[in-house]
Amino acid sequence: MMNLKSGKIEGFEQFSQFENLQEFNHHIEKWLLEHKIDFSKGELVGLKRLVRFAAKIPGVCNAKIGTMVKAIHKEYHDNGISRSTFKRMIIKAKDLGIFTVHETERKNGSQSSNLYVFNRFPVSEPPKQETLDHPKETIDLLKTEEDQKIKKRKEEPSELDHTFVSNRVPQDFVQFVKCFFDDAKLIEEYWCMVHILAFDYKLHEETDVIVGIAIDSFRQLIRKPKFTNVVRKPIAYFYGILKEKFFEYYDGWINEMDADKPMKPLLYHIEGEYFEWDVLNGESLKLVNPPKSGEARIMYI
Repeated sequence: MMNLKSGKIEGFEQFSQFENLQEFNHHIEKWLLEHKIDFSKGELVGLKRLVRFAAKIPGVCNAKIGTMVKAIHKEYHDNGISRSTFKRMIIKAKDLGIFTVHETERKNGSQSSNLYVFNRFPVSEPPKQETLDHPKETIDLLKTEEDQKIKKRKEEPSELDHTFVSNRVPQDFVQFVKCFFDDAKLIEEYWCMVHILAFDYKLHEETDVIVGIAIDSFRQLIRKPKFTNVVRKPIAYFYGILKEKFFEYYDGWINEMDADKPMKPLLYHIEGEYFEWDVLNGESLKLVNPPKSGEARIMYI
């Protein structure tokens, strides 16, 4: 059976399933959120390096394993991962459906480097087994452009309503969003954005907090189109609102924690001696004994 013909990465652009690099990174974030636990630390290093090699043509890479392993060793100052670790990562990622591996061959028929094609993250259901075990395809890239054209995969709109949403999505969020979009797939897409940011801010266990932020953000998203036409990608705009609100909550929480701490006296350290400002009398008082560690704020002058 004939494999793909090897060539420059630009020759495999039609295999990409992503519109741009931003969309590719977005799907990688979701893959890692779901399957990061399935990889060892070294395997994750290898996977992330493969992702970086797939940046020129979003989601497509044909670099040699040796080249990628060498790049990892260089980045980690000769403390990278082994070739066998990298290969184990490939097997795991392929079985999970993160990417598909195609063998390529040179003009003389000898085997060349593999082609790695990253897949979009499935929203409503896990990758089906038949999509994981792709048979070797008989494609000759030297044929006419019409013969070798491969259409990018387009996700079909979901026909499932909110009752089919995964039980990992809180019902309060489902019940609110379904009033505007009664689509299981779309509701899970929105919640995935919430889940990613909740992990970033270490709030993933604070369900009540993140649901409140999510609903408030979605309410703001729904109001926006009523007054302007600038929202071309609602999910991306929703993500931006979420980031701002998560930051506001986190910043407020930090300030509240600081406010609960007792205010320590402010001392001035001048030429080896400590002074405290007497507010009532408007004069500085010299301290006989230096303050103990952590008992005061000290300004060195």
